[in-house]
Amino acid sequence: MKSILVVCEGNICRSPMAEGLLAAALPDARVRSAGLGAMVGMPADETAVRLMRARDIDIAPHRAVQITGDMCRQSELVLVMSPEQRMRVEQLYPFACGKVFRLGEFDKRDIPDPYRQPEAAFREALEFIEQGVRAWLQRINKI
Repeated sequence: MKSILVVCEGNICRSPMAEGLLAAALPDARVRSAGLGAMVGMPADETAVRLMRARDIDIAPHRAVQITGDMCRQSELVLVMSPEQRMRVEQLYPFACGKVFRLGEFDKRDIPDPYRQPEAAFREALEFIEQGVRAWLQRINKI
């Protein structure tokens, strides 16, 4: 698995955290993130940056970008946060069908959006993101 795209809504909370975790675990892979309604050019949320820094992962340089067809074409795996996002990605980019999955696919769990919520919501989202990343890494490492 050489190219992974992680998608959320604004690309400032969930997907940058997931991107950071995946990139740290898969240093030889190209891991990117984007948003379906990206807050283009905005940095990762301060709480997300702080929580990731506590894990020795720096997402401070991150800037939000909008998902594109080229990103989906260049990715072997596209990870989203909910079934609704999966449907939107596949409607926008039908060629991506078959490589779009929820980050929480194996736990049958959506990743709640912590945007504009207290730190506890970020911690919960990050816990679910970490569980999803661990489950995907087990599968990716078998390939």
